[in-house]
Amino acid sequence: MPADDEQRAAALRAGLEGYVLDEDDAALLAAADEPAEAEAQQGPLPVLAVVGRPNVGKSTFVNRVLGRREAVVQDVPGVTRDRVSYPAEWAGRRFMLVDTGGWEHDAAGMHARVADQAEIAIAMADAVMFIVDATVGPTSTDEQVVRLLRKSGKPVVLVANKVDSQMQEADASALWSLGLGQPWPVSALHGRGSGDVLDAAMAVLPEVSTVASPLPEGGPRRVALVGRPNVGKSSLLNAIAGQDRVVVDDVAGTTRDPVDELVLLGDRPWWFVDTAGIRRRVHQTKGADFYASLRTQAALEKAEVAVVLLDSSVPLTEQDTRVIQQVVDAGRALVLAYNKWDLMDEDKRFLLERSVDKDLVQIQWAPRVNVSAKTRWHVDRLVKALDTSLESWDKRISTGRLNAFLGELTAANPHPVRGGKQPRILFATQADNRPPRFVIFATGFIEHGYRRFIERKLREAFGFAGTPIEISVRVREKRRR
Repeated sequence: MPADDEQRAAALRAGLEGYVLDEDDAALLAAADEPAEAEAQQGPLPVLAVVGRPNVGKSTFVNRVLGRREAVVQDVPGVTRDRVSYPAEWAGRRFMLVDTGGWEHDAAGMHARVADQAEIAIAMADAVMFIVDATVGPTSTDEQVVRLLRKSGKPVVLVANKVDSQMQEADASALWSLGLGQPWPVSALHGRGSGDVLDAAMAVLPEVSTVASPLPEGGPRRVALVGRPNVGKSSLLNAIAGQDRVVVDDVAGTTRDPVDELVLLGDRPWWFVDTAGIRRRVHQTKGADFYASLRTQAALEKAEVAVVLLDSSVPLTEQDTRVIQQVVDAGRALVLAYNKWDLMDEDKRFLLERSVDKDLVQIQWAPRVNVSAKTRWHVDRLVKALDTSLESWDKRISTGRLNAFLGELTAANPHPVRGGKQPRILFATQADNRPPRFVIFATGFIEHGYRRFIERKLREAFGFAGTPIEISVRVREKRRR
């Protein structure tokens, strides 16, 4: 049968020569069945943590090193709350740069958990960059950080920030009193002196990390945790990681920067990215929340699969639907996770299942998992759902099988006649995967309703559970003799 499929596809492909094709068509047809190249895997990069008390310019310095506005910055203390890792490069050397929240002695509430994350970042770094505000000088909090750094035994580069001109360099010299060696005067805002301090950091960073584990062959898959604010994304990441990896609080919008964490789930490593909650309208947010929304979209673009977390204790909202649509529009594999399911009684669960089927009628293809982030109930079931979605996202169908399928489908259910004409499908190919994208060559316009019919039948025949499918149609006219 496969040989017959290939012969049929070759015959249909030859039939296209009688139609007008452009350069894009020729390139698409030539590359249709070429296997995708695997990405090269990298070893563990050395880790450089950036620490200091609140509002000394840590995230501004991180953005200066990265060369882009990656970390959320605002002119108020306490914007950064979690430890956030970014791949960076300087003078041909690649490393991981870890931004942290401000460290404060005797902090309480959320601020205490932010300080804990900064201390964990120090413990998990190969070297530390300690940033101090040169215009204020050494404070008692800075001296507490020095004691913490000495106890860790890690190499430290002392950075005197906010030295915007040569006249202010005398302020930086006052930081010799901290006993950490030479203070490097920089202006994170303007870039002054940043090259020198990075050279000093490269001198103490090892070539290969002594704290990070090497990534396994094949590399961990990237999973983005998305959802509206305060639905339990950070709690779920902590449950999966088995530790307090990110700051959790009852205040909506606690997470601002996307937080990457390499965790073991189902005896395999995964990159989980906790994101800021996607709000009702991005343009209605302001300040740190506005930039957090943009970072969430960027994190989604970098991910392979998104777990959309929904609160099972409340009905599905318009905001939830918008988050799901955002994942579909980004072309990412999708898993729906219903949090707090263990709190629902049997009657409520039955009613909720019916409500979900009604509200998500267009996304019946997404795997659903019922979990509890607080108690880790059924969290391990995420693995099967993630594998299912990613397998569909990666899937390719041979040109022969695809055309045999479409031939049988259109013979049994032809396209409706419109205006006395009936468009005919000439040939089809899978142009890409991640997500699966199909291109159909036809003699006329294929209606959206018929495209949805083709998509539904594709899912029934080949699976594709957990991934969006894109179907585009190229109308081609016959060559004139």
